[in-house]
Amino acid sequence: MKPDPNSHISDQQLLNSFYTSRDNHWLGVLLQRYTLLLLGVCMKYLKNEEEAKDCVQQVFLKAITELHKYKVDYFKSWLYMVAKNHCLMKLRDKQTRTPAEIREQMAETPAEDNSIQLHLEKDRQLELMSDCLNELSKEQKQCVTLFYLEKRSYQDIAEQTGFSLMQVKSYIQNGKRNLKILLEKRLNQS
Repeated sequence: MKPDPNSHISDQQLLNSFYTSRDNHWLGVLLQRYTLLLLGVCMKYLKNEEEAKDCVQQVFLKAITELHKYKVDYFKSWLYMVAKNHCLMKLRDKQTRTPAEIREQMAETPAEDNSIQLHLEKDRQLELMSDCLNELSKEQKQCVTLFYLEKRSYQDIAEQTGFSLMQVKSYIQNGKRNLKILLEKRLNQS
Protein backbone atom coordinates (compact mmCIF):
# COMPACT_ATOMS: atom_id res chain seq x y z
CA MET A 1 0.00 0.00 0.00
CA LYS A 2 1.38 3.41 -1.00
CA PRO A 3 1.94 6.01 1.71
CA ASP A 4 -0.70 8.72 1.88
CA PRO A 5 0.70 11.89 0.24
CA ASN A 6 -1.82 13.89 2.27
CA SER A 7 -0.89 12.39 5.64
CA HIS A 8 0.45 15.76 6.81
CA ILE A 9 -3.02 17.29 6.42
CA SER A 10 -5.30 16.91 9.44
CA ASP A 11 -8.85 15.59 9.19
CA GLN A 12 -10.17 19.04 10.07
CA GLN A 13 -8.09 20.69 7.33
CA LEU A 14 -9.34 18.17 4.76
CA LEU A 15 -12.91 18.72 5.89
CA ASN A 16 -12.48 22.49 5.70
CA SER A 17 -10.98 22.16 2.20
CA PHE A 18 -13.99 20.09 1.16
CA TYR A 19 -16.49 22.59 2.59
CA THR A 20 -14.65 25.52 1.01
CA SER A 21 -14.20 24.05 -2.47
CA ARG A 22 -16.99 21.40 -2.51
CA ASP A 23 -14.38 19.21 -4.25
CA ASN A 24 -15.07 15.53 -3.50
CA HIS A 25 -11.33 14.83 -3.84
CA TRP A 26 -10.80 16.09 -0.26
CA LEU A 27 -13.68 14.00 1.00
CA GLY A 28 -12.24 10.96 -0.80
CA VAL A 29 -8.87 11.43 0.93
CA LEU A 30 -10.66 11.69 4.26
CA LEU A 31 -12.84 8.62 3.69
CA GLN A 32 -9.83 6.60 2.51
CA ARG A 33 -8.22 7.17 5.93
CA TYR A 34 -11.12 5.49 7.66
CA THR A 35 -11.79 2.55 5.35
CA LEU A 36 -10.25 -0.01 7.73
CA LEU A 37 -11.95 1.53 10.77
CA LEU A 38 -15.31 1.34 9.00
CA LEU A 39 -14.70 -2.24 7.91
CA GLY A 40 -13.86 -3.13 11.51
CA VAL A 41 -17.01 -1.48 12.84
CA CYS A 42 -19.18 -3.20 10.24
CA MET A 43 -17.55 -6.60 10.89
CA LYS A 44 -18.12 -6.16 14.63
CA TYR A 45 -21.86 -5.77 14.09
CA LEU A 46 -22.57 -7.89 11.03
CA LYS A 47 -20.06 -10.75 11.47
CA ASN A 48 -19.95 -11.22 7.68
CA GLU A 49 -17.12 -9.87 5.54
CA GLU A 50 -19.10 -9.41 2.33
CA GLU A 51 -21.95 -7.64 4.13
CA ALA A 52 -19.42 -5.49 5.98
CA LYS A 53 -17.68 -4.46 2.74
CA ASP A 54 -21.05 -3.62 1.21
CA CYS A 55 -21.91 -1.52 4.28
CA VAL A 56 -18.64 0.41 4.01
CA GLN A 57 -19.61 1.38 0.47
CA GLN A 58 -23.08 2.39 1.63
CA VAL A 59 -21.59 4.51 4.42
CA PHE A 60 -19.26 6.20 1.91
CA LEU A 61 -22.25 7.06 -0.29
CA LYS A 62 -24.20 8.37 2.68
CA ALA A 63 -21.21 10.46 3.80
CA ILE A 64 -20.81 11.99 0.35
CA THR A 65 -24.52 12.82 0.19
CA GLU A 66 -24.92 14.08 3.77
CA LEU A 67 -21.73 16.15 3.94
CA HIS A 68 -22.92 18.21 0.98
CA LYS A 69 -26.09 19.05 2.94
CA TYR A 70 -24.70 20.09 6.32
CA LYS A 71 -21.49 20.78 8.22
CA VAL A 72 -19.93 18.15 10.48
CA ASP A 73 -17.46 19.27 13.13
CA TYR A 74 -16.09 15.94 14.39
CA PHE A 75 -15.73 13.79 11.28
CA LYS A 76 -14.35 10.58 12.80
CA SER A 77 -17.05 10.44 15.49
CA TRP A 78 -19.76 11.29 12.98
CA LEU A 79 -18.55 8.66 10.50
CA TYR A 80 -18.42 6.03 13.25
CA MET A 81 -22.02 6.80 14.24
CA VAL A 82 -23.19 6.64 10.62
CA ALA A 83 -21.54 3.22 10.20
CA LYS A 84 -22.88 1.90 13.48
CA ASN A 85 -26.41 3.10 12.77
CA HIS A 86 -26.30 1.64 9.25
CA CYS A 87 -25.26 -1.75 10.64
CA LEU A 88 -27.94 -1.66 13.34
CA MET A 89 -30.57 -0.86 10.72
CA LYS A 90 -29.40 -3.88 8.70
CA LEU A 91 -29.66 -6.03 11.81
CA ARG A 92 -33.15 -4.70 12.54
CA ASP A 93 -34.18 -5.39 8.94
CA LYS A 94 -33.01 -8.98 9.37
CA GLN A 95 -35.27 -9.25 12.41
CA THR A 96 -38.37 -8.28 10.40
CA ARG A 97 -38.64 -11.67 8.76
CA THR A 98 -41.51 -14.11 8.73
CA PRO A 99 -42.09 -16.06 11.95
CA ALA A 100 -40.75 -19.23 10.30
CA GLU A 101 -37.53 -17.45 9.27
CA ILE A 102 -37.13 -16.07 12.78
CA ARG A 103 -37.60 -19.50 14.38
CA GLU A 104 -35.07 -20.96 11.95
CA GLN A 105 -32.55 -18.22 12.70
CA MET A 106 -33.03 -18.59 16.46
CA ALA A 107 -32.54 -22.35 16.24
CA GLU A 108 -29.28 -21.81 14.38
CA THR A 109 -27.84 -18.91 16.39
CA PRO A 110 -29.37 -18.30 19.81
CA ALA A 111 -26.18 -16.59 21.04
CA GLU A 112 -26.29 -14.17 18.11
CA ASP A 113 -29.81 -13.10 19.10
CA ASN A 114 -28.49 -12.12 22.55
CA SER A 115 -25.65 -10.31 20.79
CA ILE A 116 -28.13 -8.24 18.77
CA GLN A 117 -30.01 -7.34 21.97
CA LEU A 118 -26.73 -6.24 23.59
CA HIS A 119 -25.90 -4.11 20.55
CA LEU A 120 -29.36 -2.51 20.66
CA GLU A 121 -28.96 -1.75 24.37
CA LYS A 122 -25.50 -0.26 23.79
CA ASP A 123 -26.95 1.75 20.91
CA ARG A 124 -29.62 3.14 23.25
CA GLN A 125 -26.97 4.05 25.81
CA LEU A 126 -24.86 5.75 23.14
CA GLU A 127 -27.85 7.77 21.99
CA LEU A 128 -28.53 8.83 25.58
CA MET A 129 -24.84 9.70 25.96
CA SER A 130 -25.00 11.83 22.83
CA ASP A 131 -28.08 13.65 24.17
CA CYS A 132 -26.42 14.20 27.54
CA LEU A 133 -23.25 15.47 25.84
CA ASN A 134 -25.34 18.19 24.22
CA GLU A 135 -26.51 19.31 27.69
CA LEU A 136 -22.95 20.11 28.84
CA SER A 137 -21.59 23.63 28.64
CA LYS A 138 -20.06 24.51 25.28
CA GLU A 139 -16.52 24.36 26.70
CA GLN A 140 -17.06 21.03 28.47
CA LYS A 141 -18.67 19.48 25.41
CA GLN A 142 -15.84 20.63 23.16
CA CYS A 143 -13.07 19.40 25.46
CA VAL A 144 -14.75 16.07 26.29
CA THR A 145 -15.43 15.40 22.60
CA LEU A 146 -11.87 16.22 21.55
CA PHE A 147 -10.35 14.18 24.38
CA TYR A 148 -12.53 11.05 24.41
CA LEU A 149 -13.91 10.82 20.87
CA GLU A 150 -11.03 12.26 18.87
CA LYS A 151 -8.29 11.01 21.24
CA ARG A 152 -6.57 14.40 21.36
CA SER A 153 -4.00 15.25 24.03
CA TYR A 154 -4.47 18.05 26.56
CA GLN A 155 -1.84 20.05 24.69
CA ASP A 156 -3.60 19.57 21.32
CA ILE A 157 -6.91 20.64 22.84
CA ALA A 158 -5.36 23.71 24.44
CA GLU A 159 -3.78 24.73 21.13
CA GLN A 160 -7.00 24.15 19.16
CA THR A 161 -9.35 25.87 21.60
CA GLY A 162 -7.16 28.59 23.09
CA PHE A 163 -7.90 27.34 26.62
CA SER A 164 -5.04 26.95 29.11
CA LEU A 165 -3.95 23.42 30.05
CA MET A 166 -5.58 23.87 33.47
CA GLN A 167 -8.86 24.94 31.85
CA VAL A 168 -8.75 21.95 29.49
CA LYS A 169 -8.18 19.53 32.38
CA SER A 170 -10.94 21.18 34.39
CA TYR A 171 -13.45 21.14 31.51
CA ILE A 172 -12.71 17.47 30.85
CA GLN A 173 -12.93 16.45 34.51
CA ASN A 174 -16.12 18.44 35.19
CA GLY A 175 -17.62 17.47 31.83
CA LYS A 176 -17.01 13.78 32.51
CA ARG A 177 -18.58 14.06 35.99
CA ASN A 178 -21.59 16.01 34.67
CA LEU A 179 -22.02 13.57 31.78
CA LYS A 180 -22.09 10.65 34.22
CA ILE A 181 -24.69 12.40 36.41
CA LEU A 182 -26.90 13.26 33.41
CA LEU A 183 -26.61 9.74 31.99
CA GLU A 184 -27.49 8.08 35.31
CA LYS A 185 -30.49 10.41 35.63
CA ARG A 186 -31.70 9.49 32.11
CA LEU A 187 -31.18 5.75 32.66
CA ASN A 188 -33.15 5.89 35.92
CA GLN A 189 -36.02 7.68 34.16
CA SER A 190 -36.44 4.96 31.54
